[in-house]
Amino acid sequence: MLQGLASLGNAYLSLLNPTSIAFGLCGALLGILVGCMPGLSATLCIALLTTLTVKLPANDAILILVCSYVGTLYGGSRSAILLNIPGTAANAASCADGHALALRGEAGRAIGIATSGAFCGTLFGVVCLAAFTPTLANVALSFGAYEFFWLALFGVTMSGTLVGNDPLKGWLMGALGLFVAQIGQEGLYAYDRFTFGLPELSGGIALIPALIGAFGFAEVLTTLANPVEHKLLEMRDSIRPRFDEVARYWRTVLRSGAIGVLTGLLPGVGEDSGAWMSYAAAKATTKEREQFGKGSIDGLMAAETGDMSSIPGHMIPMLALGVPGSAPSAVLMAAIIIHGIQPGPMLMIEHRQFVYDMVAMTTLATVCILIFGLYLVRPLLYVLRVKHSVLMPIIFLMSTVGAYATAWRLFDVYSMIAVGIGAFFLRRKGYQMAPFVLGLVLGTLLDKSLRRGLVLSDGSVFPFFTRPICIGFASVTIFSMLLYIPAFSRGVNRLTDAVTRPLKALAARRG
Repeated sequence: MLQGLASLGNAYLSLLNPTSIAFGLCGALLGILVGCMPGLSATLCIALLTTLTVKLPANDAILILVCSYVGTLYGGSRSAILLNIPGTAANAASCADGHALALRGEAGRAIGIATSGAFCGTLFGVVCLAAFTPTLANVALSFGAYEFFWLALFGVTMSGTLVGNDPLKGWLMGALGLFVAQIGQEGLYAYDRFTFGLPELSGGIALIPALIGAFGFAEVLTTLANPVEHKLLEMRDSIRPRFDEVARYWRTVLRSGAIGVLTGLLPGVGEDSGAWMSYAAAKATTKEREQFGKGSIDGLMAAETGDMSSIPGHMIPMLALGVPGSAPSAVLMAAIIIHGIQPGPMLMIEHRQFVYDMVAMTTLATVCILIFGLYLVRPLLYVLRVKHSVLMPIIFLMSTVGAYATAWRLFDVYSMIAVGIGAFFLRRKGYQMAPFVLGLVLGTLLDKSLRRGLVLSDGSVFPFFTRPICIGFASVTIFSMLLYIPAFSRGVNRLTDAVTRPLKALAARRG
């Protein structure tokens, strides 16, 4: 333990020089700028910076990449709050409450809360990265195809509670997202599904174009159909959040931080899943549930804490097992290998100090987003002063470029437009896009896990219900679905009252 603390101290001391601090600030600032632009993802940012930093020393190059990774996911909250368009997939959960606060003239407050949540979430993840890497890596290693299936299914069942008051519409949109995720070649035998003879559909509907279409292009169409300017020209609210306002939600920070780290730990479950699961958990436990989707501080704090804490969580399997937890961490792992360091079980033996260097780099990135988040907000708020007649064509252009830049395919632009048109009509009927995106994100994981599990069990479904972790996930999933049946919900409430009433009476007598 003392050796680990000494190595961690050396890692922090090695960053206390002007060069490292400058690299960290530049990487975080560039990441924030990229994140603010809808469609430009952390994966693209890291990939481009990898080619630009290949000649730098290993630690300097990786420091820039780590800071840009953290900065991009944080920067995506700006466009989510100001334009109702998430800069990255991980920020989609911040749209509902963040943009609702902006519509009330509290954009500065919303960005301050998002900054606080991002800082606390990343810092929580850094502590877990430093303290629990071996243990958490073993937990992730124990998950197989059966457990991943139930995890993904549980995430989709939560789509009914994410937005709105109609769970049926949420489940329908989650199911639609699952269906869209199945388009293209399946993962085991590369057999085309739902392609209708179109070769372009063999690669499936990419997440980023679909996300841009569901939130970006659909927002453009909605604004053009209802040309009402938002009255956000006079915003005088403070950007810096009050300490008591942040401290009041410490339970949300701890809960969302833990959820983000755990979802980040599981390979294939991205930052967006951490945000959505944290948001759903906050909505299920809060006393202000009616405020969710209308400007809830609790919801915004949970979403930003959950997605940012998943970044260090993704680094744990990447470093300890050589298994990246998300697309950005996969590109980051490739960059680490390019610089002569091989992630995996031998990393703690061959490059033990590098693990602690990664902890220090992520800490510096956390400090950088706090600095920029509190002092570079006002210029971004001027985006809301631009008239829609000017802003919407710019957003459409950025959405088109962002969709095309993901894989340099014109088909992705067509996908973005098709999803946007469909989302436009669905939104007019009261269907929200967040459950659709959640189903799209988890659809591939659910499909591959189900098929892989059936192959391993020779077609038997019993392992899905007999393994200990599967039993836990299945029980929670089924129970959460049954709670929406009125008779079952009333029975649970009566049982809860019967159990808690004697305890409350006993506590009252002792008090």
